Amino acid sequence: MGIPASAAPTRGPHKPADLDLFPYESSRRPVAGLAVDYEDGHRIRRHRHRRAQLVYAISGVMVVDTPAGIWVVPPTRGVWVPAWMPHGIRMSGEPRMRTVFVEPGAAAHLPAECCVLSISPLLRELMAAAAEVPLDWAPDTRDGRLMMLLLDELRQEPVLPLHLPQPAEPRLARICRAIVRHPERQDGAADWARELGVDPKTVHRLFLRHTGMTFGRWRQQARLLAAMERLARGERVLEVALDLGYESPSAFAAMFRKAVGEPPSAFAARGMASA
Repeated sequence: MGIPASAAPTRGPHKPADLDLFPYESSRRPVAGLAVDYEDGHRIRRHRHRRAQLVYAISGVMVVDTPAGIWVVPPTRGVWVPAWMPHGIRMSGEPRMRTVFVEPGAAAHLPAECCVLSISPLLRELMAAAAEVPLDWAPDTRDGRLMMLLLDELRQEPVLPLHLPQPAEPRLARICRAIVRHPERQDGAADWARELGVDPKTVHRLFLRHTGMTFGRWRQQARLLAAMERLARGERVLEVALDLGYESPSAFAAMFRKAVGEPPSAFAARGMASA
């Protein structure tokens, strides 16, 4: 059954306190758009949806935590979360979320696993417009064509390295949790090996086997994602660089530019300009 007009959610951005997701997951149409504005530091506990979801924010940064790993979502990227995948979200920099819920099997090209999607200018505008479309949109209308074009645009492209794999192996998980909590720690693989009572080569083998990354690469990735989150909150590049254990802002900027394709100052400015 469709959703009666009187029961349809109001248009425009919602606030977390008045959010009811049931209509978006029970709509008879394959795609539903939603706009929600969050405050800095807001957290959504782990939950899951019957429908797949593309999580995206026009401004600010979101950190999406799933059993498969952690993703940091800046304004040019979104995270695709398959149906029934448990996930939590942490907000930085007052994100203005624009998200879509997609019925499983609605299109053959939809990703089967969690992944980062590139948000093109067209997809960005489609997602913003989708939040204004009634949930019971008719297929042969302007609204219907807009929603089907949005569905067609949900295609995976080469993206920035915004994913931090979370291993299940107990010893490795212990190391990774500690690094995420304190990315500024300078402990190397040998230090962690002594703490775990194993050979340093074992630590390196565990990282490659369970994350697909070397220890050094995983730690750098954790620092990169922490930096992106803090920059989104408006913190100064110098402060972020030194707090994360870099000897100088230039060393931090070189790492950031190599990974993201732009200096941290430009990333921070672009995030603020998106607001």
